[in-house]
Amino acid sequence: MKPLRKTLGFVIMKRKIYDKLLQWKREKNGTTALMIEGARRIGKSYIVEKFAENEYESYILIDFSKAPARVRGWFDEYLEDIDTLLQNIQLHYKKKLTPRKSLIIFDEVQKCPRAREAIKALVEDHRFDYIETGSLISIKKNVDDILIPSEEDGIEMYPMDFEEFMWAMGDEVMYPYIRKCFETNKPMGDFHREAMRYFRQYLIVGGMPQAVKEYVKSRDFAKVDAVKRQILRLYRNDIKKYAGSASTKVSSIFEAIPGQLQKNEKKFKLADLNDEARMRDYDSAFFWLNDARLANICYNTTAPNIGLQLNEERTTLKCYFCDTGLLISMAFNARGIVQNEIYQKLMFDKLEINEGMLVENIVAQMLRTAGHSLFFYSNYDKDDASNRMEIDFLIQKETVTSRHNISPIEVKSGTNYTLNSLTKCINKFGQYLSTPYVLHSKDLEIENGITYLPLYMTPLL
Repeated sequence: MKPLRKTLGFVIMKRKIYDKLLQWKREKNGTTALMIEGARRIGKSYIVEKFAENEYESYILIDFSKAPARVRGWFDEYLEDIDTLLQNIQLHYKKKLTPRKSLIIFDEVQKCPRAREAIKALVEDHRFDYIETGSLISIKKNVDDILIPSEEDGIEMYPMDFEEFMWAMGDEVMYPYIRKCFETNKPMGDFHREAMRYFRQYLIVGGMPQAVKEYVKSRDFAKVDAVKRQILRLYRNDIKKYAGSASTKVSSIFEAIPGQLQKNEKKFKLADLNDEARMRDYDSAFFWLNDARLANICYNTTAPNIGLQLNEERTTLKCYFCDTGLLISMAFNARGIVQNEIYQKLMFDKLEINEGMLVENIVAQMLRTAGHSLFFYSNYDKDDASNRMEIDFLIQKETVTSRHNISPIEVKSGTNYTLNSLTKCINKFGQYLSTPYVLHSKDLEIENGITYLPLYMTPLL
């Protein structure tokens, strides 16, 4: 897909998932459908329709959030009569489909579970290709009483990552250079300041396509904030509508995220919600937020060694927001709007607050988007100070070497900091660790076996 262009006031976004769609089309050739999951308003429908326009002779998009009852009913009535089902779809949408040259899109498929179940028969029919998009796909009421098709491949989609944001800003040159410096352990030098300026814009605007589009068009933070607040209203309504009996607990966690992240330790303290709250009563609410892609849950692991999930301690967690731009609109919301003055101070790193919550949140966001599961390491030993440590993140590298493949990561928002916990971690577990990292606002350097990376290199880990 071509990069961003501005034409007649429209902004076209280039997204990496487009290449994955091409790969699926080429390799699977209609033998599977493709399910794209992700939060609301991250651009699923947009990119799939662009893909359909560019790569197929014709297509039909069935938006189940708007489709009339009779269309939804056909998936019950004609599940065993594929000819009639496909005929009716073409007649209703007034579009002719060509075998093996056309695509049918099931948009917001969670609103019509029978359509998802029909995928098995439709794929076996092999006339057309099928892409499904949805959010809250795994919510119980969306999968009750249907057989989940095995003929379904899945792709996770997230808000725009940092490189996609830079594409939207019209720069396709900077990030390849960032990648080259990362791969060769070379400082960015003269271009570090410019890369950090892009990063701070990304931190503030976030990766929601509508917000990015508005920023590219207007450069007006007030207008960007209005877009973000509209998305937050949508998310709050989704919680009320779809979280069922857990909606009160889900909502209380959702609203508490900024305050929880503002604390030094950033571990989520249920007691702040309710003195009697216990994780066993709230674990389903955290799962709902994570499954809806509204939050990125980071679990404590009891040992920083291979197989982090094996040592997962689920009663201790950190709860990050799905998009840092949205987090800012939540955290600094005064009178229904984040003032331009606040945005300007954030832009130039002049806000009189601890920015740790924002920086750690965006690191979590970037790691999750890059495919990492989120873990941290927290250990409190009242008897031995050398065992007391808090490591912000642990990531598992793909390649297992003679040492273990776990890299500890410390995130630093300021320029003056200590590395007490990281030093303790290296001293105690060093023989089992891969490269330790510090993510900070300065340029790349390597010192005493620790790799210091600028924050914008996080997606490359």
